[in-house]
Amino acid sequence: MNLFGAGGWLVVLVVALVVTVLVVLAVVMIARARRLDRLHVRVDAAYHGLVTALDRRAAVVRAVAASAPPSALTPTDRRALRGAARAVEGARGAEAREAAENDLVVRRAPLEDALLPPDLSAELADADARVVVARRVHNDAVRDTRALRGRRMVRVLRLAGTAPWPRYFEIAEAGEGTGEGDGGADLPVARDAARVVVLDPDDRVLLFEGVDPARPGEAFWFTPGGGVEPDEDPAEAARRELAEETGMVAGKPAIGELDGPLWVRDVIFDHDGVTYAAREVFFLLRVDPVPTVDVSGFTEQERRTVHRHRWWTRTELAATIDVVYPRQLADLLGDPGSLAPPSPPVPIQ
Repeated sequence: MNLFGAGGWLVVLVVALVVTVLVVLAVVMIARARRLDRLHVRVDAAYHGLVTALDRRAAVVRAVAASAPPSALTPTDRRALRGAARAVEGARGAEAREAAENDLVVRRAPLEDALLPPDLSAELADADARVVVARRVHNDAVRDTRALRGRRMVRVLRLAGTAPWPRYFEIAEAGEGTGEGDGGADLPVARDAARVVVLDPDDRVLLFEGVDPARPGEAFWFTPGGGVEPDEDPAEAARRELAEETGMVAGKPAIGELDGPLWVRDVIFDHDGVTYAAREVFFLLRVDPVPTVDVSGFTEQERRTVHRHRWWTRTELAATIDVVYPRQLADLLGDPGSLAPPSPPVPIQ
């Protein structure tokens, strides 16, 4: 065959095209790997900055607990605040730190900032502001890193290596509350909630994706459910919320009866500028066949904050890069014992 004949030129062109594609892919891979490395460095640096800001705030809170006038703190509240600050400084690991920081927010609620000496009050406000900024810088870095790691090329070629998935740092921010009261951090709003783990015949679970309006870039998945009304039984609240959010009426044909409660979750979180201290009780519902999910009963706020819904397998939950609540959901669904209603309900995160 003449290399430079018609067939020969075609071979040369094909080889050149393949080489070009491989070079381009190599360049893209190297660029993404470098960018991913920079993003991980950014997350690590942001987390270090966040911990530094949190440590400084804990030190300021200890100083406040030690020197606040009696009119600003009772002796009992003073001891509780000092203990919470020390617990924050001694916490190891992100989850333990989150829990300790949220407890600190609760312990600070009785503190009357307006009764503190002006220099101490200003230092505490500055420490709070620095934590807010540092946390948002960290979570922005986490969001960008998770987005890049979620791309198919990065996942298939394992460009992230063995680096762990970065996670958001989720705490209630001091000073965000009901807006009521004359000073200090407002008490978190107590909120009991009932949630439903809906499983189809293939043991897929129904989840909604939503956001906090104050942080629209941080989407997460959660089970159907909502607040328990005064004097309402949690099981009745679960049935009501399920019907409103999905159109499913427990006990009707193809819709089983609620089982449970299975699990209970205590959590402090911010939503739309309000800090909540919530106790969520989870019930189980099995459906067969898979029903149509009707979201026409959503409230105006739910329409603004809930983007979509889907059925998830346990394998998908275990592999996803998305944020899912409760955090242990994949493990819980994989343990048949966790789906047998215990007494009392099992605490989860």
